[in-house]
Amino acid sequence: MSVAVTESAARQIARQLQKRGKGLGLKLGVKKSGCSGYAYTLAYADDLEESDAVFEQHGVKVVVSEKDLQFLEGIELDYRKEGINEAFRFNNPNVTGTCGCGESFSV
Repeated sequence: MSVAVTESAARQIARQLQKRGKGLGLKLGVKKSGCSGYAYTLAYADDLEESDAVFEQHGVKVVVSEKDLQFLEGIELDYRKEGINEAFRFNNPNVTGTCGCGESFSV
């Protein structure tokens, strides 16, 4: 099982945690949503559940619940600035389709 984090994403996670002043890392998950079926969720991870998997790269931790791993196996979490827009990007090899608005995906 693996979740990859680019250096750019790791720097952004570290900045957000430092600004917040607490947290173990970033919690990455999925929820049923949108026209294609699923959407990514991001939150601060302040504690760990027994069923959480922890992936550490570039000095930051990404926490994923066991129930979400099937949708996120092999994902690369990136962070990009394009013009005035900046956001996390999800390079997920499990995705078979996305909706036109880019808010949801199917597996």
